[in-house]
Amino acid sequence: MSDDRAIVFARIKEALQTPAKLSHPSSAHSQPSSAPSGYAAWLPAVTDTPEGRLAAFRERSELLKTEFITTSSAQLPAVMADLKARHGWQSAAWHTDPHVDPARHALDLPGFSTDGHYDAAALEKTDVSLTACDCLVAQTGGVLATSASAGGRTLSILPPHHVVIASADQLLPDLPAAFRLIEKKYGDHLPSMMCFETGPSRTGDIERILVLGAHGPKKLTVVLVLGQ
Repeated sequence: MSDDRAIVFARIKEALQTPAKLSHPSSAHSQPSSAPSGYAAWLPAVTDTPEGRLAAFRERSELLKTEFITTSSAQLPAVMADLKARHGWQSAAWHTDPHVDPARHALDLPGFSTDGHYDAAALEKTDVSLTACDCLVAQTGGVLATSASAGGRTLSILPPHHVVIASADQLLPDLPAAFRLIEKKYGDHLPSMMCFETGPSRTGDIERILVLGAHGPKKLTVVLVLGQ
């Protein structure tokens, strides 16, 4: 065994002699309702009220570099127009969905739907994609998207900017609630793709320098429409 390898193994052995602390970010507005155990002890606690979920999701989104916007149905067109101007979108892709339809009409951009046959190469060159989702998870700031809820397998992945339109009743407190939703919604007929999007695609493989947009969208925006 080389000297370097021996040093590495010696450090690992030394580290394993000290139990890791169960610590995670917490805040005044996210106190646990009961003492978590097992893997749940490692996850941020969320107060299961509308205000608690919203505050937790906003906090996690900021940490994950997700752009998080709350609005009303009446203000949604103005929000979409502002996003279009700030990000310089020239083209869009979408799928038919009650959450998505008002947003894509407000954008008034050239583009296409992925409801039927579409050109994957054209989708890759599109500035922004608009999709719905199954739910938002306050505990992690994540978006649960499936091929059933997000217009297929590629709409949320290929364009460089992914915009998710969700309603207040889709904001769930934690991962167990998200998995219960999946079980109830799909049963034994699970979609071909399910993923938790926690911020833009990223990597830190090279010198631990964060790079966004490594394997998917470089930007993720979540628009939560309240009052529906």
